[in-house]
Amino acid sequence: MVGVKTATPTMARAINDRLALDLLLDRGPLTAPQLRALTGLSRPTVSDLIERLRADGLIEVTGESGADRRGPNARLYGVVAGRAHVAGVDLRRGSVHVSVADIAGSVRGTATRAVLPGPDLGALVADAVVDAAGGVTPHTVVVGAPGLIHPRTGAASFGKLPGGRADLRTVIADRLGVPVVLENEVNLAAIAEHREGAAVGHDDFVLLWLDDGIGAAVVLDGRLRRGASGGAGEVGLLKFGGTDFCDLMETGLAQGLGPEALADRIVEGVFALVAVLDPGLVVLGGAVGGGGGDRLAALVAARLGDLSFAPTEVRPSLVAGDAVLRGAVLTALDLTRDDVFG
Repeated sequence: MVGVKTATPTMARAINDRLALDLLLDRGPLTAPQLRALTGLSRPTVSDLIERLRADGLIEVTGESGADRRGPNARLYGVVAGRAHVAGVDLRRGSVHVSVADIAGSVRGTATRAVLPGPDLGALVADAVVDAAGGVTPHTVVVGAPGLIHPRTGAASFGKLPGGRADLRTVIADRLGVPVVLENEVNLAAIAEHREGAAVGHDDFVLLWLDDGIGAAVVLDGRLRRGASGGAGEVGLLKFGGTDFCDLMETGLAQGLGPEALADRIVEGVFALVAVLDPGLVVLGGAVGGGGGDRLAALVAARLGDLSFAPTEVRPSLVAGDAVLRGAVLTALDLTRDDVFG
């Protein structure tokens, strides 16, 4: 008979601390009684964890819960936002966009740089991060870029990205002196869509990215699926009528089509994804896909219904702003919080 391991006091404290920190991140400053009610922990346990987190510089008193209340229970405790910072990077063929946030998730700085042939791309990205950070050193940097990123080695294949090189992640990390994660940009957009956009509450979906570059991200059972070499979702290489899907959906050409004709083209790629994966939900993202809004999504869904027996909902992206950049920041926050908070 295999014995059941019980949590040690140290492990129990770590679990309780992280539970409290996650609540403070999600709900904002809370009082000790509110933490007790939300966690179900005893008064002494909550008092101990508050003192422990304050001593570690992770939380601080941010105010009081009401003018008519005094004493420790009236104090509001919040996460020390400046305890660590992260940087998200959206690296496109023509530009680099950077967003720096504190550990609470508030944006503290941004930067944009043009990508031109010739200059060292790694240096360009690193300098943009430094500018956006405004004097603070990011704990973790996550870079989204077009191309295949090997899920185990991190080696990259960028195709037409100017200055792209297989060791780009290492080059950026060496210049910044902090951990850097390189990820396919559509995968990061899917993370944002899953957490804050059209795919919230869906463990199975596909994001079809129609922008400066064509691709898809696959999420099954709540997990991003990258494939053996990072090539999962590369639908731009599929041929329809002898023409690559990426050429059919070339941004300038696609944006010149009417909604009906555009839906006729998009459904080709959508049907291929649905026939193989049966995701139940397809999100249209990027300037062309998300920009078409509910009308384009409805037109694609109607055409898909005539082709597929698998019930599939089609929605436009709901992530505000740059979905790739948002996914990069969210990923960096997850990694940093795990490291800093335990």
